[in-house]
Amino acid sequence: MPRLDGELVEHKLPIKEGYLPVKQARRRMSMEIELKVKEEVKRLVKASFIRPAIYADWLSNIVLVLKRETGAIRTCVDYRNLNEASPKEEYPMPMVDMMVDEAAHNQMLSFMDGNAGYNQIMVPEEDIHKTTFMCPGHIGAFEYTVMPFGLRNVRATYQRVMNFVFHDMIGHSLDVMWKLNPQKREIMYQI
Repeated sequence: MPRLDGELVEHKLPIKEGYLPVKQARRRMSMEIELKVKEEVKRLVKASFIRPAIYADWLSNIVLVLKRETGAIRTCVDYRNLNEASPKEEYPMPMVDMMVDEAAHNQMLSFMDGNAGYNQIMVPEEDIHKTTFMCPGHIGAFEYTVMPFGLRNVRATYQRVMNFVFHDMIGHSLDVMWKLNPQKREIMYQI
């Protein structure tokens, strides 16, 4: 999958003064869950979204989320400690209700899911080690090379790059917004 140029955008992970790295205590998981995590890790390694980690100052756990519709398990990373240590970026996010009102006069609306956009934004090499997470059993530890879900300021980074990429079309032929579910980003086309 192509990536956005690091000179255009990178998701940096600054740490506030006075915070030290945190290694979370390891969580236990059943063998059945461990096999599902292993499949997900294989998929992410194959896509080059993660890589094995050797030395880690920051170490987070995997959190499993059950998808109600399908019963499948989604793996997430518990970045609470890293998020607490990171300053909040105050990038202005669009007001969805205002965007919907503005789009009401259009003859047609089309939505595009921007999920893969996250996977095109790189984490700078000097910050990759902060995204390290441990897997259950003998699977090991891995770190994200692309911007993962769950980190502080990822919405701002994503919004900034979408505003930059689509700047000449925003407001008259498309708008970039988030659905109420923060895991779903959408670009709304106005015609």
